[in-house]
Amino acid sequence: MFNNKSNSKGDSKTMLPTSTVNIIGSGTTIQGDIVCEGDIRIDGQVNGLVSTKAKIVVGPEGDIIGDLVCQSADILGKVTGIIRVEELLFLKGNALVKGDVYTAHFEMEPSAKFNGRCYMGDEMPENNKHGKSVLQEAE
Repeated sequence: MFNNKSNSKGDSKTMLPTSTVNIIGSGTTIQGDIVCEGDIRIDGQVNGLVSTKAKIVVGPEGDIIGDLVCQSADILGKVTGIIRVEELLFLKGNALVKGDVYTAHFEMEPSAKFNGRCYMGDEMPENNKHGKSVLQEAE
């Protein structure tokens, strides 16, 4: 099952995963920023920025206090902060988002809740060009 296969020339061939999935499990709390290249699923609690060039999934028990920056996102849990998504932001199930959203495409199930402003397109509002988070604005 884990053996390397050799081709006819005698070279060994190792199977490597094509993408990395990072998981923050239920019961885990992280104080600080998370920056990664691959997909990330958060079922625990994060207090800080979560940033990736891929997809973020916030599970039903996930709770993020801080900003999200990613290519696409599925949110089923709670996010308090600014969300910046290059492609599709999808709020599913009992998702609760408190904060502004910047995205190209936005989809939301009827059971999800969203309290904030939604900006779709390339332009940011004049008073938030420096990317201040909701938490910073409240201070």
